Amino acid sequence: MRYRLRDVPAMLRTPGGRRQVAGGIRFRLWPLLSRLARVHRRTVARRTRVVAVVGTFGKSTTTRAVATAINAPVHPGMAYNAFSSVARAVLRIRPGQRHAVIEVGISGRGQMETYASLVRPDVTVVTSIGSEHHPTLPRLENTREEKSHMVRALAASGLAVLNGDDPHVMWMASVAPGRVVTFGLGAQCDVRASDVRLDWPRGMRFRLHADGQTRDVAIRLIGRQMVYPVLAAIAVALAERVPLDDAIARCGAMAPLPGRLEPVLLPSGAIVLRDDYKGTRETIFAALDVLAEIPARRKIVLFGDLSEVQGREWPLYVTLGMRVATVASRLVTVGRCFRRYWAGARKAGMPRSAVVDAGRTVKEAAAYLESILGPGDVVLIKSRRGQRLDRVRLILQGRDVKCDIKLCLVQSDCVDCPMLERGWGTHRPVTPGWITPRADRQGARPAR
Repeated sequence: MRYRLRDVPAMLRTPGGRRQVAGGIRFRLWPLLSRLARVHRRTVARRTRVVAVVGTFGKSTTTRAVATAINAPVHPGMAYNAFSSVARAVLRIRPGQRHAVIEVGISGRGQMETYASLVRPDVTVVTSIGSEHHPTLPRLENTREEKSHMVRALAASGLAVLNGDDPHVMWMASVAPGRVVTFGLGAQCDVRASDVRLDWPRGMRFRLHADGQTRDVAIRLIGRQMVYPVLAAIAVALAERVPLDDAIARCGAMAPLPGRLEPVLLPSGAIVLRDDYKGTRETIFAALDVLAEIPARRKIVLFGDLSEVQGREWPLYVTLGMRVATVASRLVTVGRCFRRYWAGARKAGMPRSAVVDAGRTVKEAAAYLESILGPGDVVLIKSRRGQRLDRVRLILQGRDVKCDIKLCLVQSDCVDCPMLERGWGTHRPVTPGWITPRADRQGARPAR
């Protein structure tokens, strides 16, 4: 079922529904807002240096890190990266503002070129190329070609800041009109990190090599992949003539974004590692790699359903189950995916009692985890965003969670949602249609 105009009156009866109607209206204003933003960029914001951040993974953390490093304005909505949100980001630029950092995401062909002509970047940062868009961009070559439009849009005086460890990103150096600076862990990168190590749960430490200088750096972000956003931010800061030590200090103070490898201490003494923002193959394996490095009494994985699966689903679930068996002492699942994960975990030798079906709801999963967690335990929560497994964490922290819908894409974290402790009662979810862009449709949204 899709949203229909006749659904709107019912949607307006709940705070969550009203929020969705407002979001739908903003999306429908894209033709108008985009025109206004084009004029604004060419007049009021013409002297502002705009940094565009694109890529498959890591955009939001990189956007925040770049803005932090160059002391650009940070806005709560800067992670919304498509259609009207891009236009509104341009319209937020104030007269005389030195820098603006804008995250841009796509869901299909032809979009990035439109965004590029609107944003008119002076600097473009490309984080990675991955499989997230495979339904509309089936090959990685298709994805890199589409995202490269933000690099192609640079002037000859512009700067492309590219992930030097990603060959698909580095391909964009061949289409960059101006200078290219690379970042990464490889020795060939202009801004690079060596001796990268986890300092659990405080963050990461590494040796920075940039602009002929070296520094020992400590950041609050967790995981080797979270070093990349900081390297990109430092590369931009140096290009924008920000002193290196100032950029390092600012990035070092930045906390993890919600749901992106974010450690949360529970009353029980256990630590939840939240990574529930995306459930794609690459992000799951990256999170498991982080878990493998963490010193803990017990390592527990809570898995939900996957999103954007490329190819057959069953083999991927089995492969993930096998990987969990090598890094964790227990695998807990919530949703409809238990038997698939179970097959992989058992194949890799995980004991039958260590693979647990925690039911279909977040309350069931939270009840099970509450019964086993104690001091020194670490539990990785990983799922696709629409499943909202962060509600498990909130229940474990003592919040009165009444929202029990299985799929939701309200544009806010659960902790800020007006329906979290109110619940939806007899209101039912409907599948998004006219009210939201396809880029945001991964499951049902609460509507009525």
